[in-house]
Amino acid sequence: MRHRVDDVIAVLTRAARSHAPVALASSFGAEDMVLIDLIASAALPISVFTLDTGRLPDETHALIDRTRERYAIAIDVYCPDAAATEAYVREHGMNAFYRDVALRQRCCAIRKTEPLRRALAEKAAWITGLRRGQSMTRREVRIEEFDADHRLAKFNPLADWSDEDVWEYIRAHRVPYNALHDRGYPSIGCAPCTRAVEPGEDARAGRWWWEQPGSRECGLHRRPLAIVNHRVTS
Repeated sequence: MRHRVDDVIAVLTRAARSHAPVALASSFGAEDMVLIDLIASAALPISVFTLDTGRLPDETHALIDRTRERYAIAIDVYCPDAAATEAYVREHGMNAFYRDVALRQRCCAIRKTEPLRRALAEKAAWITGLRRGQSMTRREVRIEEFDADHRLAKFNPLADWSDEDVWEYIRAHRVPYNALHDRGYPSIGCAPCTRAVEPGEDARAGRWWWEQPGSRECGLHRRPLAIVNHRVTS
């Protein structure tokens, strides 16, 4: 585990030095909490932001507050445009995403993709907690990529970590985590779009579970991305 941690710190340090300003996009899942702990422990100049979609579970809001207190860090919060949200609900209904993939993707675009665009507007790079083992849609994730949508570098320092690696670190360092993880939620997003998973299901099976596995992404992490081969370390 020590060498894995050292490798992640090296990636974070390189991102901070070579791509300033850089920010961690955090949904306050287990992986993001590992990265926040490492950024804070190494005192790296990496800011943290989150997207408050307006439909997050109470447990996520509680963890955001706990994280601010534990690490004494600022967390930038980006919310969806109120007019766009109101128009969607007025035309389609509050939970229209259950009816149609296109309506679900439109909801994600309003509540996530557009706020992300604003969050990254002044950044040279962003960092995520994506891992290859999370789902079939993330099997090609690399440690460093180029995000053509936002035209900036993208780092996924935990790309080759396993579930066991993540939780070993959390336990060893007493990292705070979302209470929903203890109730069978390995991946946590908006409350109406997230459920607990069954034994044997992949980590993201509880996200948009009514859709086919190949469509279960919100648009924040479009594939494929350009790979920065000379810096990939795995």
